[in-house]
Amino acid sequence: MRKPIIFAALIVVAVIATFIVADPSPDSLRNLRDGLRGWQASYPLALPLGFFVLYVAIAALSLPFALWMTLLGAALFGFWQGLVLISFASSIGALLAFLVGRYLMRDWVRGKLGNRLGAIEKGVARDGAFYLFSLRLIPVVPFFVINLAFGLTQMKALRFYIISQLGMLPGTVVYVAAGAQLGQLNSLSGILSPGLLGAFVLLAIFPWIARAGLRIVARRRAYRGFTRPKSFDRNLTVIGAGAAGLVASYVAAQAKAKVTLVEQAQMGGDCLNSGCVPSKALIASGRAAANASAGAALGVSSEPVVDWSRVTARISEVIATIAPNDSVERYEGLGVDVRRGHATLIDPWTVEMDGQRWSSRAIVLATGAAPVIPPLPGLDQVEPLTSETLWAALAARPAPPERMVILGGGPIGCELAQAIARLGGGVTLIEAADRLVEREEPEVSDALQAALRHDGVDVKAGAKAMQFGVDGDKWVELDDGTRIAFDMLLVAVGRRARLEGYGLEELGIRTDRVIETNEYLETLLPNILAAGDVAGPLQLTNAAGHQGWIAAANALAAPFWRFKAASAPIPAAVFTAPEVARVGLTVAEAEAQEIAHEVVRYPLGDLDRAITEGAREGFVQIITAKGSDKILGATVLGDHAGEILAEVTLAMRHKLGLGKILSTPHIYPSWSEAAKNAAGRWRQGHVNPRMLALASRFMTWRRG
Repeated sequence: MRKPIIFAALIVVAVIATFIVADPSPDSLRNLRDGLRGWQASYPLALPLGFFVLYVAIAALSLPFALWMTLLGAALFGFWQGLVLISFASSIGALLAFLVGRYLMRDWVRGKLGNRLGAIEKGVARDGAFYLFSLRLIPVVPFFVINLAFGLTQMKALRFYIISQLGMLPGTVVYVAAGAQLGQLNSLSGILSPGLLGAFVLLAIFPWIARAGLRIVARRRAYRGFTRPKSFDRNLTVIGAGAAGLVASYVAAQAKAKVTLVEQAQMGGDCLNSGCVPSKALIASGRAAANASAGAALGVSSEPVVDWSRVTARISEVIATIAPNDSVERYEGLGVDVRRGHATLIDPWTVEMDGQRWSSRAIVLATGAAPVIPPLPGLDQVEPLTSETLWAALAARPAPPERMVILGGGPIGCELAQAIARLGGGVTLIEAADRLVEREEPEVSDALQAALRHDGVDVKAGAKAMQFGVDGDKWVELDDGTRIAFDMLLVAVGRRARLEGYGLEELGIRTDRVIETNEYLETLLPNILAAGDVAGPLQLTNAAGHQGWIAAANALAAPFWRFKAASAPIPAAVFTAPEVARVGLTVAEAEAQEIAHEVVRYPLGDLDRAITEGAREGFVQIITAKGSDKILGATVLGDHAGEILAEVTLAMRHKLGLGKILSTPHIYPSWSEAAKNAAGRWRQGHVNPRMLALASRFMTWRRG
């Protein structure tokens, strides 16, 4: 929003510079203007027609001169004639560029626009012509990008032209008005004339006015058919008490809002009860067993004895220890009205639970996600487990499962496969993709697969489960015909947002995928926001918590203040051994987005702390913008990867480059030095050879 103000200031500077550099005489300025207008009087059609054709060509060829042509045309032809010429010329030029993108340069445009094209196609599918109108009214996306990109959509050419002309008209009026005032300028003192100052002010505030108008129109479209209450029983209602819902409720309570939190299952959601917490407790037991077995390398020999009943009992104890942080009692003590049951939305402001109804100014949907059970033949006959049912099944066993199959080689599958194998279980891990954790760097997948196999996991990457059955033993048949018998099957192939049964379909909100939200986490109905697994794109507890406070803040403070959800980088980790942690882009993602970048890698084998602990496997990899220390992404593989990554995440969040990390003293010997040493490797690769040569000569001179 600063750009219009900056542009208005640049116009003033340009005008002043013109008077300083050129002849400041009012007579010379008037003579130039009068000469052009005299030529126009002699040839009344030639100058407007030539200007019109030139403007159309500039717009059609996507040349960066349209803005200056607008000001020139307004100054030359005046407001009304200039407005007609410029409005039609810009719209016709845009249509020609649209047709070029559709019929002549389709593949080139698709390749160049990349992710931008996907966002535009998504907007067209969601809002149709209104989306184009909003882009034209507030040009967040560059003029030429809109012209070319919309040529690749299903929008008809005539519709594109009409919407473009209508959408660009208000902005054209503002710029033509400014240009017309400039055309009347006779001297430097004229810059302070009321007309020109008014044009500059209008130029600066137009985006705010347009954005506010669009918001009003969008809200009226969204709420058509609904009647908004005159007053509300609650400031905020939060549905779901997982990470996102708890944070949203906490933020609202701290802001002294009247907030109701509804949860139909367990407080704390999946993370506390069936996800992060129990899995990390199991991983800790597996790590203890592995460390005992590997102690000989450090001079300590012992054989671990696994007490399976104690392992599973400890998992329950860990959950019980953390549970009070997420309890009803704690949140009621904070001032949150906590209700247990299933909530349904009657309209955008009315919530019903167990026959009771209340109105709420805003609603945050934080209903989480449920494990996906793929529709494979015979799967229902073999009693498949998910992350929600696994823990009770493990606790009911006297020992680790001897023949366990895990379907899915993502973070959940890899973590649990390794932990159970380390505790003495027999595990087969089946992954349909060619490698495990396929979103990570290929080297990470290779190292993780080798580590799991070292711990006794039978990894079958690139193998697809085709069918299941029971023939004495339970079995799964792979795409190569191999049959694997098992006693226990865990399905960990993904999670789907929980959206059915909340009344969303009746409100026009789609429930067949994660809820579509804007950058402020608002849904199709702006007073209903979504956070956490239901909103995506990352199904992570830390991402859910971050979105929870964003959603609550926007629900309570809009329209006065609003925060963007994508403003912070979200780190993620796979708690295997070696551990994997990542934030931002991978190399493949940077290449796919055609971002010029550099990669620096520091091996943990060179880190003194890793050497002392005998844990030298892994690396720190940091991706930077080409020629800059700006961090685009980082991957850490090895012990304490999550802790090492924290510093890099902090630097990304606050736009600190590798130079800042390098100049910060770190404890020695520590794992955190790995990030600093990686920054040092980057610096070594960016030393100017000429400066080194000069430094050598300088030092030679100083020695005499």
